[in-house]
Amino acid sequence: MQPKVSIVMRSMNDIDYIGETLDMIYSQRFKDFELVSVDSGSTDGTFEIIKSRNDGTVYQNDPSSYKPGKVLNEAIGKCKGEIIVFNNSDCIPQDEFWLENLIAPLQDDSMIAAAYGRQLPRKDASPLVRKDSERAYGDGEIVKSWNHFFSLATSAVRKESLEKWPFSNDLQYSEDVDWSYKMKARGFKIEYAKDAIVEHSHNYTIGQVYKRFYGEGLAEGYIYKDDVRAKSFARMFAKPYIVEVLRDILYLLKTCHLLSIPYSFVYRAVQKYAVWKGNRDYVVAH
Repeated sequence: MQPKVSIVMRSMNDIDYIGETLDMIYSQRFKDFELVSVDSGSTDGTFEIIKSRNDGTVYQNDPSSYKPGKVLNEAIGKCKGEIIVFNNSDCIPQDEFWLENLIAPLQDDSMIAAAYGRQLPRKDASPLVRKDSERAYGDGEIVKSWNHFFSLATSAVRKESLEKWPFSNDLQYSEDVDWSYKMKARGFKIEYAKDAIVEHSHNYTIGQVYKRFYGEGLAEGYIYKDDVRAKSFARMFAKPYIVEVLRDILYLLKTCHLLSIPYSFVYRAVQKYAVWKGNRDYVVAH
């Protein structure tokens, strides 16, 4: 019989997490799944651990020509399940109910195109990373006021939807946001499965913050197009910067992390400028 669920797990040098992630995947109460593992040239032993523990599909892609949408579409083509669950190799499920809680919304409503799980920050997460994680996830109320939000890192999607509307091969960042935004435009819904919980966060350096958010800024230009063109520097940088720093200060005071307040000014400046610059560069180029 074909498995009901195919779990697509992307990996790259996640030796610190891969063992625990696999332990928790294989300890799920829902057992009707296959694991499809695609590794991007790991050099730290991650790939070897995956090969030793996955009797299903395990292969590597060329990291020098990595395009997330292309890699994901190729992996989907290897899946046998009716539902595709995406879970990065550093997303550690927190209990044995993660998988069934993640796929539950798709079984309840045919108009739900995808569900994404809750991501808890790691124990070593910096205060600002912890604060951003709590805002994006938590009880899910804050994101309801946002234009759009989705994370593929731990998520579930119907295979038939992905076959009919595959991920874009053009984007280097935010291919999941692009896909889910277009699905909403087609009348489908995106659900937050808050009881499908993983541990996942990153403490980026300032250089990594700029690279990531510049890439996301470019992607926003592609995804939101005219909406981005209509925004001024004040609306895209100055206002978001001031608002976020004020939020940071209140959070850091509340959580007794006063020494992190000066860093907030730098971190948010780099983050918001990178998004604006990415947006602007996309507009100028198109």
